[in-house]
Amino acid sequence: MSDFAFNRRRFFQWSSAALAGSLLSRQNAAFANPKIPNALAGRLYKTLKIGMIKVDGGLTAKFRAAKEAGFMGVELQAPGYDVAEVRQAIADSGLPVDGTVCASHWKIRHTSADDATRAQALEDLKQAIRDTHAVGGHTVLLVAGKGEDGPETEIWARSVENISKAVPLAAELGVSIVIENVWNQFCYDHDGGSDQTAAKFVQYVDAFNSPWVGMQFDIGNHWKYGSMGDWIRQLGKRVIKLDVKGFSRAEGKFTPIGQGDIDYADVRKALHEINFHGWLAAEVAGGDFDYLKGVAQEMDAAFGL
Repeated sequence: MSDFAFNRRRFFQWSSAALAGSLLSRQNAAFANPKIPNALAGRLYKTLKIGMIKVDGGLTAKFRAAKEAGFMGVELQAPGYDVAEVRQAIADSGLPVDGTVCASHWKIRHTSADDATRAQALEDLKQAIRDTHAVGGHTVLLVAGKGEDGPETEIWARSVENISKAVPLAAELGVSIVIENVWNQFCYDHDGGSDQTAAKFVQYVDAFNSPWVGMQFDIGNHWKYGSMGDWIRQLGKRVIKLDVKGFSRAEGKFTPIGQGDIDYADVRKALHEINFHGWLAAEVAGGDFDYLKGVAQEMDAAFGL
């Protein structure tokens, strides 16, 4: 058995153990009491975007640095990497790839009115799914499109139709398509206030009618527009993964995770209420080893890990 196969096997054993723990916890009426310190420990697995790792050396060196800094996985951009090189980095470092970010989704969009552009967006998504599966990952983060591509009713239908064509492949390979809530003028009012809900995101995900499409919910991205605890409650089982960055409503800007004014206490409570177990991905500025270690510690503090 190759080192890669062994590490991948261990990764899935770990995931299975986490799932078993989740099922057992459902039988316990006292599970996930938000008043218990560190109650999310063992439920959230810290990962980060590959672009954040600013250390010298190749991919193996980056993976080793992330693991030593306190991360349990890493997200790559796909398509665009060498599968054999990634497999070797996993084997050498012991750090799994938990998922990827679709590399072209901002420029080549599923909401485009151009047939050729949508066709390319679909091919890129399918290749990202294949590449993610090839290195043991289980999610592809996707920005569905941009509001500037047309009226909401039109881009909604276009993107659902186009992305749906990749769902059979996602199901076949066991890789979820996870929609990220971003500032793309879609499924929320970009010029609106902080009293908005996640209702449109719920409807959008449900339009696919598939367990292989969910959300990689970014807590920092929409704190400006609503209660992130309430959005998590509304999204419920649709939340497959989490992204985290800081945001200050008072200053109207993104911040490091440990700064800003996000209501992490309510976020933690909401995660308990939906019984979430899964990956939490840092999405902040990159840096060297000491910086990454600090990011991991900020995540621990914010989520009580």
